[in-house]
Amino acid sequence: MRTQDISNLRLMNQQITGTKFTSPKEIVAWMGAMQAQDYAMVKWAVGVRLPNSTEKMIEAALDRGEIIRTHVLRPTWHIVSADDLRWMLALTTPHIKAGMKSRNADLGLTDAILAKSRKVIEKTLRDGNHSTREELIAALNKVNIGTDENRASHIFMEAELESLICSGATKNGKQTFSLLEERVPATQPLGRDEALATLAKRYFFSHGPATLEDFNWWSGLSASDSRRALDMMRSDLVSEVVEGKTYWFAQANFKAKESVFLLPAFDEFIISYKDRSATLTSEHHKRAVSNNGMFYPTVVVNGETIGVWKRAIKKEKVAIEVRYFIDPKPALQKMIETASVRYGEFLGRKVELH
Repeated sequence: MRTQDISNLRLMNQQITGTKFTSPKEIVAWMGAMQAQDYAMVKWAVGVRLPNSTEKMIEAALDRGEIIRTHVLRPTWHIVSADDLRWMLALTTPHIKAGMKSRNADLGLTDAILAKSRKVIEKTLRDGNHSTREELIAALNKVNIGTDENRASHIFMEAELESLICSGATKNGKQTFSLLEERVPATQPLGRDEALATLAKRYFFSHGPATLEDFNWWSGLSASDSRRALDMMRSDLVSEVVEGKTYWFAQANFKAKESVFLLPAFDEFIISYKDRSATLTSEHHKRAVSNNGMFYPTVVVNGETIGVWKRAIKKEKVAIEVRYFIDPKPALQKMIETASVRYGEFLGRKVELH
């Protein structure tokens, strides 16, 4: 296996070059979890993996609660299948909360204040009253709970990790929170070892070839838990050593084909690996990922990142500007035009490519 084989097999396993799945929920469940702090871009992250999908189709799945946007794995936004939310929270909440403890103390968010906040939030959201961030902040402020200096974000994240709240249905174009117990049907809980093995299976089947260190980064688990999770899955995986590193993946036969994709910011194809060199060279890394951890939308050709892009939404059009890391040949530019048209179709807009 060569380095280029790694990136092309990842394109296949991540469902980017083709998929048998037909719904947003199936895609998200296959991926395990998809990083989602950029709401517009995570919708495209699902869409680029689901032929003929539209932004409205992904929004509808979120509004129906089939997929949920919340904090899980690492302390950042992800979308997960509603069927997976409860066991993933049970598995990953302890280490996320341990990492938040010091910052909560700095913000004066004591256990008593957090408990009071949860009561206010629960009362506000009860009986399907999905509420925006601003509405919840107003309810907290009304009982003198401070929400400035990023306190609100920590209060809401703690409530998510306590399995109290999760994403709700869009209201007047704004995202909302809802009570998890009203939004997500009860599921059979998993024992800890079963949850570890399930998370490892989701990751290596959908993200492989990947290393143990990649899984450890993506999952946010401790090194020992990550190793134990992989150990329980070894019989279902194969491995290859490339340049001294062991890559794990499900057995797969594939033949790489010409491909060009406009991938969203924070896409799993790049962000979900500790070592991103298979698709993003060290020379180009700083142009695709900022010093403060902003992952830009990328242009990926045959598994290699060759540029970044940005969009500007207009009334009936979307303007796309591409900045190349290489000198693009006319044939490549034509393929990028085709990829940009697909994005325009996803948004229901015509494309202006610059």
